[in-house]
Amino acid sequence: MSLSGEGAVAIWHDIAAEGRDEFYAWHGQEHMPERVGIPGFQRGRRYVAIEADLEFFNLYEALSVEVLKSQDYTARVNAPTPWTLSAVKHFRSVARSICRVAHSAGPAQGGLIATLRYDVAVADAARHLANLRRKAIPDLLALPGIAAVHLLTADAEASGVATAEQKARGVANAVPRWVLLVEGWGDESAFVATAKAELTATRIDAIGGQGPYSLGLYRHQITRTKTAWSAG
Repeated sequence: MSLSGEGAVAIWHDIAAEGRDEFYAWHGQEHMPERVGIPGFQRGRRYVAIEADLEFFNLYEALSVEVLKSQDYTARVNAPTPWTLSAVKHFRSVARSICRVAHSAGPAQGGLIATLRYDVAVADAARHLANLRRKAIPDLLALPGIAAVHLLTADAEASGVATAEQKARGVANAVPRWVLLVEGWGDESAFVATAKAELTATRIDAIGGQGPYSLGLYRHQITRTKTAWSAG
């Protein structure tokens, strides 16, 4: 199933053990409803690691990148609620990108997802994108158990803005520049094996990608769709 728009916020992070219960309560009860309540936001999803360098992956889908630069979103991230200020202090090793959806295709939404964070030299970007669209993504979609494949490219300027929520954590975010997402609908072990076989540094290097590569394998925990919400 294609993503629900042309913009996305992709976030990876760890959580300190003492903040885990608060994170789950805050994220499901306040944060996700708040985000998808913003005009132009369509859907939010959270995944937990099967095997990854960072335990959680969050994906918010928006109608466009402009929505993610809008006054509505900017005002929200710069006016965190008291619960947000408490919860985000437990975040560790945050990687966050505000992205354009460069490609999105597939017949379904899967309960498993592989995320590949990597880079591409500016001179190789057009060739890499063409290679992915013409062959690599269709080849992935043809594999057993693959539900969808999406390519995200970071808006570096928008991603680099330090919000009040980030300042509350006290540490700058990493900004992944290119993100390939592969959703699966089958058994966990088979999906993990497929992702590891297909999303290798050698294969991505061959079509213009550039390391370091960070492959994360995750299972779905929660989805929130369009929600009426108010912090008041």
